[in-house]
Amino acid sequence: MRELHQRLDSLGYRSTDAADDFGDATASLVEAFQHARGLPLTGEVDEVTWERLIEAGWSLGARLLYVTTPLLRGDDVADLQVRLAQLGFNPGRIDGIFGPVTAAALTDFQRHRGLDVDGTLTRATLDELRRMMRRDADGHLVTDAIDLVTSSIRLSGPIVICGTGPLVERVARECTSYGDCRNLGDLACGDVAAQANALGASLVLSFEAKESLDVIHVHYWASYRSHSRRGERLASALASRLSHTPDLARVEVTGMALPILRETTMTTLHIEHGPASEADLEALAHDVALVIHNRGL
Repeated sequence: MRELHQRLDSLGYRSTDAADDFGDATASLVEAFQHARGLPLTGEVDEVTWERLIEAGWSLGARLLYVTTPLLRGDDVADLQVRLAQLGFNPGRIDGIFGPVTAAALTDFQRHRGLDVDGTLTRATLDELRRMMRRDADGHLVTDAIDLVTSSIRLSGPIVICGTGPLVERVARECTSYGDCRNLGDLACGDVAAQANALGASLVLSFEAKESLDVIHVHYWASYRSHSRRGERLASALASRLSHTPDLARVEVTGMALPILRETTMTTLHIEHGPASEADLEALAHDVALVIHNRGL
């Protein structure tokens, strides 16, 4: 509990609860942190929230950054990705994960500046990165420009369906009629992401049925200083279609940083829904597949 308070305090979330107490004040601060990080607002410190709290404690230069197994994650990685993108080197999606694409961008920067080319953020590389930021960076991200240019390009690769609830099988069946579709069922998030990334999937649709939900939530990737334009457009198109379908629940579109949205490298939507009749489920599955087909995915 003391470590939780210390981590929250270091991020500016100062609780009035005692150091060993998880009271209402601490729960409110946890919820505020979750909101800032694009996580579900539970006020509880679950595994994902705790991982993000640890990641938030890393500042650029506090450790070496390089490709490891598992991959390094943290705010320092996101800071590095932003700086590289501002200098015109493409680190991939700004997601706080130091993967091969970010390492390649860092290597390109090192080669361009005459540094040791090893794909590792050393002190010498960081010093040069900071020096270049003071001189050349204009604040614009090359990743934004790339995302804008490529967001309308028709994608190849299968559609991956995953998650829990009655929509998984229905949507998979509907999407199969349009092309290559892989139903991974209720595999763990990391396994889904690993398979989808290896397949070069064009889209991942993740579903979650919640008994207490009376709306349909459609989430796309958004965190740090980036968001998925393709995901946002697809989510909005889906919401528009569903809003004109009789008897379906209200639809809300939100950018979030849920694990499934972060771990997958392609466009991903996470769709949450409550109980529905068989007719409504069939209509929802049909609309989802139709929107995907019409958007060229």
